[in-house]
Amino acid sequence: MSARWTLEDEEGSTLPLVLGYALLAVALILVCVDATSLYLGQKRLDGLADAAALAAADGFELRVEGDAPRARLDETDARAQALEIVEAARFDETLRDPRLVSVDVGDGVSATVTVAGVWHPPLFSPFVPAGVPLQGRATSRNALD
Repeated sequence: MSARWTLEDEEGSTLPLVLGYALLAVALILVCVDATSLYLGQKRLDGLADAAALAAADGFELRVEGDAPRARLDETDARAQALEIVEAARFDETLRDPRLVSVDVGDGVSATVTVAGVWHPPLFSPFVPAGVPLQGRATSRNALD
């Protein structure tokens, strides 16, 4: 006895394969959109840290030491300047509640600012966490020293 193979035996066998690949493609698109949003959120936070560090480095006092004037950063003034920039950035939808973590003016010439925020995905995906804490750090040096 020989088994005969016909086209009727394979009818409908491609439908589960097509549905499986379609589901995989949708999941991949969701994860890629969320990953891109996370990358852009980190870049926005880095930009915010840069702007806050630049503003903090502008919070200097001019002092005369010897015959030459020197610009020295005051930590209180630098923190106030950086805080204004961070408070102005609260409109961002993907990066919720950015906050100023620290301002360091240890050498009196440069300001190092650290800001933090939480990223939330724009599209729901069971493969991506609901919130990811992010942190950005930047340093700006006063050019008047």
